[in-house]
Amino acid sequence: MPAKRLKVHFLGIGGIGVSALAQYYLAKGHEVSGSDLVSSEITEDLKKKGAKVTIGENITKKDADLIIYSPAVSVHSAGVHTMSYPEALGELTKQYYTIAICGTSGKSTTTAMISLILIKAGLDPTVIIGTKLKEFGDSNFRAGKSKYLVIEADEHFGSFLNYWPKMIVITNIEADHLDYYKNIENIKKAFNKFISHLPEDGILLGLRNPTDRTKLKKILKVPGEHNVYDASLALAAARTLNIPDKVSFKALSEYKGAWRRFEIVQTKPFILVSDYGHNPAKVTAALKAAREKWPKKEIWCVFQPHQYQRTYYLFKDFVKTFRQAPTDGIIITDIYDVAGREERKIKKDVNSKKLVEAIARESVTYLPNREVLPFLKKNLRRGQVLIIMGAGDIYKMVDAISKSKIKKQKLKI
Repeated sequence: MPAKRLKVHFLGIGGIGVSALAQYYLAKGHEVSGSDLVSSEITEDLKKKGAKVTIGENITKKDADLIIYSPAVSVHSAGVHTMSYPEALGELTKQYYTIAICGTSGKSTTTAMISLILIKAGLDPTVIIGTKLKEFGDSNFRAGKSKYLVIEADEHFGSFLNYWPKMIVITNIEADHLDYYKNIENIKKAFNKFISHLPEDGILLGLRNPTDRTKLKKILKVPGEHNVYDASLALAAARTLNIPDKVSFKALSEYKGAWRRFEIVQTKPFILVSDYGHNPAKVTAALKAAREKWPKKEIWCVFQPHQYQRTYYLFKDFVKTFRQAPTDGIIITDIYDVAGREERKIKKDVNSKKLVEAIARESVTYLPNREVLPFLKKNLRRGQVLIIMGAGDIYKMVDAISKSKIKKQKLKI
């Protein structure tokens, strides 16, 4: 039991980051409650672990000792101590030897790989990650008992500027979240400011020429050059902590992949892949990995653009990505509207139809959300590869397809 048992209430508790922090407080023996607008697998898991969760609205608890809120939630708390998720996580980073993994893509995979190496080495880290891992019992959190804290450090809204790590691992820096940063120069400034949070004896890791690529490619279960790169970063981090290579290679060879990071959901009668890719670099990496893994199979992708502003600011990059995509067919469906983060003017200026028209490739088509599933059920064939991609609610389509009650002989599979 903690020295003082706190009542901690979380607003937006279903978020991938906030929910991990809620589990941290549960693991420390505090009383945890929370609220969110919609129910999800994450909120249901939190209930099972002992959190009291209210669904339908975000409720402020007056008897709470501390309220922690998602940056996406508006907060009005009368007299209760409040902190945003990044602020609360930032306080934790000061209490541990924190290893922070940042970058505009590859954060979750690299965080997972580093965490699993530390676990294999017996360093027993606490882990807060932006996805669910099978190795953590399909959770985005692991409670450890050592001095090590491994976190995925998100750059959006400058969140990572609240963190004070001893080691920073940078996967890459590219244009993203331009609704907030406006341009790549501002993104670079934010990363430089984050790097300045390192102490004098702190460690900064990034790779230009990854080592051991051939060996890593042979042992990894997850496909794609981007995963080889992420594994190289994880190996470099392990070496700075004096972890023997044989331990690192063993851990990396056993890595099963993360939730919605090129997650192979089923292999028969057709191959179904769920992927979180939502910016041009992530989309390209996933589609290249698919072609590398299945060079002779017919590959289809259903992509749900995430956020009108991202689609607007990265429009030309998305056009280039899908023109060059190594696939046989791509369906682009309606843009996922991120509540509270969209500008009315931009919503009028961009949509999926305009994106498909600009791509101007015969194999790339637009379908409204409601028409995608019927189309797939009618046209899927045995042995094809289907990738469902996006950071919005497109993952629900994966469940609908994999759990379809329609007799398979009626489908073209």
